Amino acid sequence: MRRKLSPRVECLVLMLLALLLIGAGLGLRQAQNVDEERFLGVALEMLHNGSWLIPHRAGEIYGDKPPIFMWTVAFFIWLTGLPNLALYIPGLLSATTVTALVHDLGRRLWSQRIGRIAALLYLATYQTHSILRTGQIDSFLILFTTLGLYGLARHLLLGPAWRWFYVGCAAMGIGVITKGVGFLPVLLLIPYAYAVRKGWPGVVAMPGESRRWLLGFVFMLAAIAIWLLPLALSIALNGTAEEIAYAREILLRQTAGRYAAAWHHREPFWYFFTNVIPQYWLPLVLVLPWLVPAWRRQLQKRDGRVLVLLGWVALVVLFFCISSGKRKLYIYPALPALVLVAAPLVPWLLQRWFRQRPRLRRVFPALVATWFVLWFARGFVEPVRDGVNPNQTLMAQANSMTHGANLVLVNWSEGHWLFARQPIVHFGMLDSTVERAAQWLREHSHDYALVPDDVLDRCFKPEAARELGENSRAQWSIVGADADNGLCHVQASSTVYRFSWADPQVQVSVP
Repeated sequence: MRRKLSPRVECLVLMLLALLLIGAGLGLRQAQNVDEERFLGVALEMLHNGSWLIPHRAGEIYGDKPPIFMWTVAFFIWLTGLPNLALYIPGLLSATTVTALVHDLGRRLWSQRIGRIAALLYLATYQTHSILRTGQIDSFLILFTTLGLYGLARHLLLGPAWRWFYVGCAAMGIGVITKGVGFLPVLLLIPYAYAVRKGWPGVVAMPGESRRWLLGFVFMLAAIAIWLLPLALSIALNGTAEEIAYAREILLRQTAGRYAAAWHHREPFWYFFTNVIPQYWLPLVLVLPWLVPAWRRQLQKRDGRVLVLLGWVALVVLFFCISSGKRKLYIYPALPALVLVAAPLVPWLLQRWFRQRPRLRRVFPALVATWFVLWFARGFVEPVRDGVNPNQTLMAQANSMTHGANLVLVNWSEGHWLFARQPIVHFGMLDSTVERAAQWLREHSHDYALVPDDVLDRCFKPEAARELGENSRAQWSIVGADADNGLCHVQASSTVYRFSWADPQVQVSVP
């Protein structure tokens, strides 16, 4: 008779699997897209200039996201000395922790077998690999939204468990200062309140505890205050106009303003149903034709566990559908609850399939193993396929061609700053125009400018430019003051940012 693993040992085995799948190729990967370049650069600049409360990007305040993720990356850079490794460690931490939380919650709500299935479903889902293997904020946000889900579910479905409720509230607070939507687990209270009112089994009613419920809000605010309180004190005591504008930007425009009227990634209401779920929730999405009727039957039986978890998944998806701005990764926080509510049906579904197709019973374990092996192999294939970031090559060549002189950036992206090997000059991410570069070179004849070829002839003679190379955005050239065609005349910018890495050769090394 096969010996059953203890819950703790099984959980450790699943965490090890998460470590292997998400950590495959770790150390070979290099920041490749704008998000990864930006967050790694901001973390490095925190270490470079010591500005921890207000993130900076090439000397300019970066006001799009709170700093928690960048703090974490900076910590791991300091700890390891390896930026290309440190960028991906938060995602690795999320993978192992979320796997453990999903397993434990599934075990407590149903059985150890269901917990195991839920954890495996989570690790098998395409979106888990597409997000946790990246150096993006959402790879870290999932840790706090899932911890919030776990803490609230322990309390609402298995409680009373006020300590776990407060842990969940604190996790939501950290989630908010990681990315504004960290509060999402609080939406669990909506289907929970309905289930309590209707007397559904599977939820725990806790009347007459208003003070304890409100204390959860205090824990959430206390966690948010870890960053917001020092920021407010710093700005109140000696804040500049730019820092006050940053606080307004991060607290209002980048949260409520961006949700209500997004200026990027505008998509229709049904975007997630047509462009995201069919691909990124594979393989789970393939069995939805069987799961949906089964969920309906469970709801007809008044199963409060299914109502609360499935209701929360629906509310999270609806929350992001309503906003005009949508990205593929936005609905990822809903995945842990989705696999939890799907896992109890998997044994029934497999038994049904095996009965109809006996051969499937023999090949199914091999199919599952192959699926995970392919994900593991992909971790080593992707870094080889991606190669060296073209911006690294571009900026190394620019440094060589200009002999380390000041380099003015035009229409630049984060990769130019991250991989800069010489002092750079710019006029703000949104105002570094070719016209301002031409004016600067007239006043600083020993400097050079990095200009995309599509705007080069507006202010410079193409025949006097030196071709540099290309990245995913454009073909780039180097120009000096002698290339000025005399057509561009603008008032000198009142805002000039100068930046150089303390030791550019070791900021981001080639893996």
